[in-house]
Amino acid sequence: MTDAQQEARSYLSEEMLAEFKAAFDMFDTDGGGDISTKELGQVMRMLGQNPTREELDEIIEEVDEDGSGTIDFEEFLVMMVRLLKEDQAGKSEEELAECFRVFDKNGDGYIDREEFALIIRSTGEQISEDEIDELLKDGDKNADGMLDYDGTCMMMMMMMMMR
Repeated sequence: MTDAQQEARSYLSEEMLAEFKAAFDMFDTDGGGDISTKELGQVMRMLGQNPTREELDEIIEEVDEDGSGTIDFEEFLVMMVRLLKEDQAGKSEEELAECFRVFDKNGDGYIDREEFALIIRSTGEQISEDEIDELLKDGDKNADGMLDYDGTCMMMMMMMMMR
């Protein structure tokens, strides 16, 4: 088992593993232990994804470690974990955009120090005033004491990665 396959298994709960195995087995029509590109598309749609043909080809190319042109179950798990992580990253970005809108009290497109401190504290992080000032300074591109949307997102993503 490759490192990517071990990492994929450790990322998933037993329940998710069982769900993915059931879906995989359903489309492994010949029982050979692998699925084709066409079958892969059916599996992913059943699991709530909607890949294009190009995306399916790219996915197979990325995860087909043995070069068979098909995906075995371990390769399938690696692929599904990548998709789950991408989906979660997209949701995190949406949440950050909503957070920015909520904390940008005056709607000017910038977060000042007071608004930024509220954002940081709303995450439950234990952080000092000096640390808040340092984070603000790091994300403040033009040294005006305020963060724009990109700067705010960068700071929040850094905080999420430090958890």
